[in-house]
Amino acid sequence: MIYRVILLLLFASSALAQPYPARPVKLIVPFPPGGNTDIVGRMVAQKLSDSLGQQVYVENRGGAGGTIGAEAAAKSPNDGYTLFFSTTGTLASAPSMQPGLRYDPIKDFSPISTLANAPVVIIVAASLPAKTLRELIDAAKAQPGALKFGSAGTGHFVHIAGEMFKASAGVDLLHVPYKGVAQALIDLLGGRIDLMFDAFAQYEPHLQSGKLRALAVANPTRLARLPAVPTTAEAGLPEFVLASWFGLAAPAGTSREIVERVNAEVRKAVAATDVAEAMAKLGLEPGTTSPQQYSAMIADELATWRRAVKAAGIRLE
Repeated sequence: MIYRVILLLLFASSALAQPYPARPVKLIVPFPPGGNTDIVGRMVAQKLSDSLGQQVYVENRGGAGGTIGAEAAAKSPNDGYTLFFSTTGTLASAPSMQPGLRYDPIKDFSPISTLANAPVVIIVAASLPAKTLRELIDAAKAQPGALKFGSAGTGHFVHIAGEMFKASAGVDLLHVPYKGVAQALIDLLGGRIDLMFDAFAQYEPHLQSGKLRALAVANPTRLARLPAVPTTAEAGLPEFVLASWFGLAAPAGTSREIVERVNAEVRKAVAATDVAEAMAKLGLEPGTTSPQQYSAMIADELATWRRAVKAAGIRLE
């Protein structure tokens, strides 16, 4: 009997001493399959599987703008076996508008690294006379409230981007909410709304065909896939710099050793040529940070979004 107890204790001690990860790791992606978040999440999961020596599998937990998945991640064990594909919406914009969320974007997560940015592009219908950002701003000032911008719904990232533009440019635009970006895009192509503020990937075919025009990109540098489109600073509006972002986090309290280990592997994954090229095709700018840098960025972004949401008078219960 004593011999068996000793064997069990030795086995338990050996299991505890196994290096991380000793079993598969779950990556919660807070959106349904098929979108940019899911595509990038699966690319990163595959790279991490290869480098960590254990499967990193994606669990899609969509709904409520990503907040259902975020809550699930926040309440998961902090043993390193649950990771979270964090986004602007889940850790900045949604907490700014929904005081009743059952997670705290700062207290409930251990940030690991950013993954990519999706700079906002100012896109207008071909029927709109404005050919430059300055002409757009002048037209908006000449007819306050006449120009209409679309979004995927009140409080959506694309909506708040428009509100931030209004504040930066000192103009009044009419917000037209839709049930999704796809519906808004249909009306933009038809000239029933005038402009949108969004990452450019799904608009690219229409930009190439001339059915839509990109006036500026709200980024410090021009985009490789839109080399002829000036930055907002070059176009005369340096105050408007905005991008949605993706990152990786873990439940709060996850050990520093695990966070640093995953951070190191994430940096390698995002630097891989195939991942960088795939992200570029999606209109994303790959980029990683230290856990400390990502933590500071989340705090800054949360403050920025809270100011924008307060100025726009938006509150979702």
